[in-house]
Amino acid sequence: MSELLKAHIRKFVVMSEEEFLSVSSFFKTRSLKKKESLLQEGQVCRQSYFIVKGCLRMFFVNEKGVEQTTQFAIENWWMSDYLSFERGQPSDFSIQAVEKTEVLSIDHFSQEALLKDFPFMERYFRLVMQHAYAASQYRIKYLYGLSREELYHHFNRHFPEFVQRVPQYLLASFLGFTPEYLSEIRAKKLS
Repeated sequence: MSELLKAHIRKFVVMSEEEFLSVSSFFKTRSLKKKESLLQEGQVCRQSYFIVKGCLRMFFVNEKGVEQTTQFAIENWWMSDYLSFERGQPSDFSIQAVEKTEVLSIDHFSQEALLKDFPFMERYFRLVMQHAYAASQYRIKYLYGLSREELYHHFNRHFPEFVQRVPQYLLASFLGFTPEYLSEIRAKKLS
């Protein structure tokens, strides 16, 4: 079981070694190849994923048939279609590995049992969700409040690990513009 998950949980709540050993029994390890899917649009999202190594992306296909990336997750981040996960309804999103990735997964039934047996994990997941929700609020603010060029530079300043790891076409998809436009922005900075 991942030392990364243990450290991440301990950033938010107090937990003994014995408790962590019990908590860890609720999770399964899964390795993914680059571009391997964890979830396809139309499927029910049955798992929530903690990224141990690698990078995942969540996306949907718009009315023009273009993939629109809505979220990335790297080490120490969680990803799931939470609406589908909680309600057991078909997802409007897909989740795919951007690179070779290792995740810890927990299904809905196991998570409910985990929360019942270990109430401190309820606090952990609540705090993680609050952080994720706040990040989502700021992303929306930046999408509406910044020019496309400002958006790229802001993202580059605050999340350089993504700019270096994620292929340009996926980064452009996430920021809401074409790969060609992203190339133009990068070329301006170099000149």
